[in-house]
Amino acid sequence: MDRRLELIINSLPALLRGTVITIQLTVLILIFGLILGLILAFGETYGNILIRKFTALYGKVVRSIPELVLLLLVFYGLPNLGFRIRPFNAAVLGLGIRASAYMAQIFRGTFKSISSDQITAAYSIGMGKYKTFFYVIFPQAIRSFIPPFANEYAIILKDTSLAYAIGVAELLRQGQYIIAVEYDPLTIFLMIAAIYFILTFGVTRLLKLVEFKLKIPGIGAESR
Repeated sequence: MDRRLELIINSLPALLRGTVITIQLTVLILIFGLILGLILAFGETYGNILIRKFTALYGKVVRSIPELVLLLLVFYGLPNLGFRIRPFNAAVLGLGIRASAYMAQIFRGTFKSISSDQITAAYSIGMGKYKTFFYVIFPQAIRSFIPPFANEYAIILKDTSLAYAIGVAELLRQGQYIIAVEYDPLTIFLMIAAIYFILTFGVTRLLKLVEFKLKIPGIGAESR
């Protein structure tokens, strides 16, 4: 058997173990970013002046710090404050904080995209701020949220490779273990690139299908 083909076959189990960790990281970071990002966007859009200033400052500070620096600050900073944290959890928290700042801006943009006439109409029939948000704004915002969310998903998936720096055995680190033994970096990195491509392309196509299914031309989503 060709040596390179043998290397590919023998490397697949370890790379797939790393892929599982990468997927777990991606899902948890997305959940963290979505929940906190939605809260931040709601606060920045509908909160009082203090909440708006705090959420705006949070976003500016977090978006100005490189992801790797943010990850290392969480990993090394929390133990100095007396909180022990596993590398995997530090990766979720550090990259999740970064994701929340960008998710907040995506949510905020979708909230602002809803016609003010619809909001005025909701108020005119006696709906308050919160009912208007949950029954009028949010359902429509979700439709326009999907395309930028697909973009953000791809970014978060690739950013999970930064967890390599703090010892998480995700896809890239598993690849480095193999390279250290076999020393064929080109083959291993090509396999890693192919796995990332499959994960990115597959999910973004799925999200595109969801966007198409939810699309209502002229209401909350433009025809494409």
